[in-house]
Amino acid sequence: MTLQASVLARNAMLDAFETYGSTTPVLMIRSGAPPATPETSDSGDVLATLTLDSDWMNAASDASKTMKGTWADSSADADGTAGHFRLYLANGTTCILQGTVTATGGNGDMTVQNLSFATGQPFSVTTFTLSLA
Repeated sequence: MTLQASVLARNAMLDAFETYGSTTPVLMIRSGAPPATPETSDSGDVLATLTLDSDWMNAASDASKTMKGTWADSSADADGTAGHFRLYLANGTTCILQGTVTATGGNGDMTVQNLSFATGQPFSVTTFTLSLA
């Protein structure tokens, strides 16, 4: 039998993830495919780096948790095509989550306004949701 958790329990797990992620996690948008696991060494070039606000996700509801506020940077770090993201604890080295990146309207784990990054160009994340089924 498959384990099933109530919506309230899943909401609690999602909210606990934000707490674990710290008050200033670091988000990096990188080129190429994500590594095999979050514990695997980084891959691809860092195209953009931003430190998220202390309250970076909305409260979980219906077993989903969405980004809070605006996740944006006024100046990309490098030229390249976004392929994945990695979310780190505030130390910027301990990866706790990773996934694919697509343009708005795509089916990636995170969507950004434009996959083509140019050094110094502003960028923003348009959608990001964590869900537990």
